Amino acid sequence: MKLYVISGLAADFTVLERIKFPENLEVVFIDWLIPTKKEAFSHYVERMAEKIDVSEPFSLLGYSFGGIIVQEIDKIKPAEKIVILGSIKSDKEKSRFIKLGEVTKIPRYMPESMFNLKSIIMYSVARKLVDPRNPKLMQYVKVTDQYYLKWSLEQVSAWKSGVNPKVIQVLGTKDIVFPVKYSKPDYIVEGGTHLFPATKAKEVSRILEEIFSK
Repeated sequence: MKLYVISGLAADFTVLERIKFPENLEVVFIDWLIPTKKEAFSHYVERMAEKIDVSEPFSLLGYSFGGIIVQEIDKIKPAEKIVILGSIKSDKEKSRFIKLGEVTKIPRYMPESMFNLKSIIMYSVARKLVDPRNPKLMQYVKVTDQYYLKWSLEQVSAWKSGVNPKVIQVLGTKDIVFPVKYSKPDYIVEGGTHLFPATKAKEVSRILEEIFSK
């Protein structure tokens, strides 16, 4: 079976490279696309799903924002299983910080110039949220288009969805972006920050082996 994988916001698959995927899966990575100006989220999801072959059974795996994307893809191209790492399975699981962005729509009004990942301020904020102890955070950030970054944060804040019973959720106990206290995950990675797929790869590999052996 093919497993289509989408990484975290702005990240390529370096953040997932230490994970040992089950041998019975053919892993296919889907790269992030740059949204067109004022592109609807639903249209963007359709474009992200274009590489998925529905002529045979498949599963989906998404990390962080990728977890939201794969859940939306399942609505138009149903998968056998959906695994989300460091992500939420409904808008009810948003943190207070993200809900504030939803209510105030702050991300929409922030200028694109603020999303310059080369700035010390943005680096400091990103590191504090994702993994305060990991100085190599930026090695995983490969998509630096400022419009893409701003647009993506808007979509996370505005996302609305009920719980899909097919979704299998894996969260870290020290994740600040999507705190475990707001969810009831199927699997918990002890001591895992939002960057746990990279820092706790052995544990994630074991969990995936269990999920896909069933």
